[in-house]
Amino acid sequence: MSTVERVREGALTAYEIGRTTAHDLLEVVEIEEASGLSRWGWESYNAELSRPESIMLVARRRQPDAAGKWLYGFVAARVNADEMHINNIGVREEARRLGLGSALLLAALRAGRFMGAEGALLEVRAGNLPAQALYRSQGFETVGRRRNYYREPPEDALVMRARLRNSSA
Repeated sequence: MSTVERVREGALTAYEIGRTTAHDLLEVVEIEEASGLSRWGWESYNAELSRPESIMLVARRRQPDAAGKWLYGFVAARVNADEMHINNIGVREEARRLGLGSALLLAALRAGRFMGAEGALLEVRAGNLPAQALYRSQGFETVGRRRNYYREPPEDALVMRARLRNSSA
């Protein structure tokens, strides 16, 4: 996979999707916390950077915003054997509903397929309907439910799965 996956311009300042670096991690954690995702924290993401089976991508602005922020969003995933597990996808509030989550997901799925994954699996909050719609749009189907999977706040997770070998991602 190339370092730069795609460049978009339009409603958002131009951005590119590329590999996460250690310099990105403070912003990744900031986006994670603001998005209400499962908390990994800086140390866990930093450890992922050195794992060859990890897929860590960010949507990086071409120029920082007025607050000095470079990232619009991120995705963290891992391939084990022939299955990819998508751990977290987060997008800054001001960049949501503009196709960025979809672009990050597609880039991660392409990377997973390149690494030999034949399927992808993820958990999503049962009440997070926008995320579920995003995943369904990319071929994910609900295959199970994990009771009380999330802690803050407590909520069930839906388990979703997609085939990668014969998809268009």
